[in-house]
Amino acid sequence: MHLTASATNAFASIIANVPNPSGEQPPGMDEINTILDWAFWLGLAACVAGLIAGGALMAIQSRRGEGSEHAGRIAMACIGAVVIGAASMLIGALA
Repeated sequence: MHLTASATNAFASIIANVPNPSGEQPPGMDEINTILDWAFWLGLAACVAGLIAGGALMAIQSRRGEGSEHAGRIAMACIGAVVIGAASMLIGALA
């Protein structure tokens, strides 16, 4: 029991001494933000292209009974769009 209490106290003192940085961005972040914005929009464009391609292939191959094979592609494109859209919120929650 004594070991647990001392470990808890040590952990609490470490947490208390963690620095809290200010919200000021370092110099040069404007260029990085521009690159991240472009990556965001390119990623979403790729997801839209994936949805279009998956839907087109499903429509073309549905006549032969193979249309359901592309449902996985459509699902992955939708999941990718959700991950891209929530990326900044996920990183903000982890930081």
